[in-house]
Amino acid sequence: MSESMTQGAPEPYSSTELKARFFRVLGDPVRMGILELLLEGEKNVSEIVSRLGMSQSRVSNHLACLRWCGLVSVRRKGSFIYYSLADEQLRELLEIANDRVEHFARSLASCGKLDGEGVPSY
Repeated sequence: MSESMTQGAPEPYSSTELKARFFRVLGDPVRMGILELLLEGEKNVSEIVSRLGMSQSRVSNHLACLRWCGLVSVRRKGSFIYYSLADEQLRELLEIANDRVEHFARSLASCGKLDGEGVPSY
């Protein structure tokens, strides 16, 4: 990551730390579920809540994180807010991840070095 790519980021974050934060955003199952739904196209909060079977407050909190981090875009139509993936490269990254997860599914499922939070348990 070039210096220009981290321009505007708070001083204490190196490019390595920013990449780790990016993947931490993706590392939450609820946020990943939301992004997977948005791969299908634009959705409003009610649609996401219904599809994930979670409370509106929980979904809204995760949407706020995704929006704050720049991964989703919003569009207002009347009293509804519609969410979509922020850009085509994020779509491509998620599609690559889907392919790689399929390839590594057995290894990922049996990895004893990660606990439920994705933290190494040595």
